[in-house]
Amino acid sequence: MAWSIADVARMSGVTSRTLRHYDEIGLLPPAWTGSGGLRHYEEVDLLRLQQILLMRELGLGLREIQAVLDSQVDRLAALREHYARLLGERDRLETLVRTVGRTIAELEEGKDDNGMTKINRPENLFEGFGTADTEIEAAEIEAEVRERWPRQWEQSRQAVEAMTAEDTERWQREVTSRMIRMAEFMVAGVPVADPAVQAEVEVHYQGVCGFWTPNACAYKGVGQTYVDDPRFRANFDRIAEGLAVYQRDAMVVYADARLG
Repeated sequence: MAWSIADVARMSGVTSRTLRHYDEIGLLPPAWTGSGGLRHYEEVDLLRLQQILLMRELGLGLREIQAVLDSQVDRLAALREHYARLLGERDRLETLVRTVGRTIAELEEGKDDNGMTKINRPENLFEGFGTADTEIEAAEIEAEVRERWPRQWEQSRQAVEAMTAEDTERWQREVTSRMIRMAEFMVAGVPVADPAVQAEVEVHYQGVCGFWTPNACAYKGVGQTYVDDPRFRANFDRIAEGLAVYQRDAMVVYADARLG
């Protein structure tokens, strides 16, 4: 069965203009084009559009989405990974909804004898929020890196200071995109020594080199930090459980083969 571009626009909420743009940039070509240039889409195209919209919701840009889709090994495994992430985000938001709702209810109950609003359990005000102060964590990480690798820290600092806000946003999206692609390889059971995985590690290494240039030992150390440091590990495992270890193992293979 096929659907016209108008049908797809109606079902998905994506405008026909956007669908035509996706076709023009090669992100979502139609299954076929009829007379008068009318685009038609089949089921596989609708599934691809769903993935595009999911990744847009996760903050990826169109170029990053294209790279992820082009690198996918197993569409179903990738969709399961997106599903797991969405469930986790749903649970987090539901907890925040309960927290805010409980606070509203307590505030509406009135004030105590001194005219002060009474909160029964103050710790409940913060249920569902991150437990760590991200600014403090960032400062701790920076101090640790500066102490352990002073020369590399200075090189990285200079590179960061030269970045514009647009550069920073683009870099953050690229990092997220790379992590998602590695997670898809992991979920699909692709060995870390597989050429496709190692090609992704090469992109990661070149990204690191934009800030400082690690040798084999230092690059392995970065990978081990992803596993040992709970702050870094949490960032990876938020994408997919076990991703930090998978990333570390892939980096070890790369370092031995390319940097040794």
